[in-house]
Amino acid sequence: MDWMLWVAGALTGFLVGLVGVGGGALMTPLLLLLFGVAPLTAVGTDLWFAALTKLFASRIHQGHNLIDWPVVKHLWLGSLTASALTLIWMSLHPVDESAVVLLKTSIAIAVLITAVGLLFKRPLQALGRMLRTSSSSRFKAAQIPLTVMAGSVLGVLVTLTSVGAGALGAVFLAYLYPFRLTPPRLIATDIVHAIPLAIFAGVGHLVIGNVDFKLLGNLLLGSVPAVIVGAVLSTRLPHTLLRWLLAIVLLGIGSKLWMGVHA
Repeated sequence: MDWMLWVAGALTGFLVGLVGVGGGALMTPLLLLLFGVAPLTAVGTDLWFAALTKLFASRIHQGHNLIDWPVVKHLWLGSLTASALTLIWMSLHPVDESAVVLLKTSIAIAVLITAVGLLFKRPLQALGRMLRTSSSSRFKAAQIPLTVMAGSVLGVLVTLTSVGAGALGAVFLAYLYPFRLTPPRLIATDIVHAIPLAIFAGVGHLVIGNVDFKLLGNLLLGSVPAVIVGAVLSTRLPHTLLRWLLAIVLLGIGSKLWMGVHA
C-alpha cells in the first residue's frame, strides 16, 4: 500500500468523474514521471485503471439517463476494430530500446494533442453548430462515418498510449454533435464509450504481460470513491474552468515528457 499512489488515483478519479477526462492523459504521465514505471507497464496498468474507474462513474450517469447509446455504438465500431489491429501490430514488434523511445514519444504527443483539444473544444463546438445549421443535410450525412473514423483514431491512440479516450473523445463529440449532446450527456457518452475500449486494449496488454496488479490495486483504492464524488458533482461545478486548468497542466506534463525523451 502506497499513500502517494492513493492520492494520484483519487485526483485522477475525481477528474474522470467530474469532466470525463484524465484517466490516461494524467495517470500515464504521472506513472512515468513521478513513480518511474516502465512505459509499457504504465500503459497496460493505466488501461485497467481507467476502465474500472470509469465503470463506477458510468453507473452514476446511467442512473440519470444521460448516455446516448447510438453514438456510443458508432464509436465502438471504429475504436474496437482499430484497437485489435494495433494490438496485433504490437505483438509482432518486440520491445527494444527504439520501441521504448517511440512509446514515450507517442505518449508525449498524445498528451499534448489532448491539451490542445481541451483548449479548442469550444471553438470546434461552435464550428460544428455553424455547419449543422448552414449545411444541415450534408453535416448529418457525414456524422456517422466521421463518428466511426473518430473512434478509429481513439482506438489506435488508447491502445498504444492509454491516452485520448476521455479528452479527445469529448472534443470529437462536441464537434460532431453540437446540439444533440449537452455537456452532461457528452461526458456520460464519452465515459461509457471508453470503458469497453480500455478493457479490450487492456486484455491485449495483459496477455503481453504489461499489467502490474499491485500498482493497479493501490491506484483503485484512491480512484473508486473519488470518481463517484466527481460524477455526482459533474452537473454542479464549472466545467470550462476545470478544462482550462487541466489543459495547462497537460501542456506542462506533455512538454516535460517530450524533453525527457529528446533532451
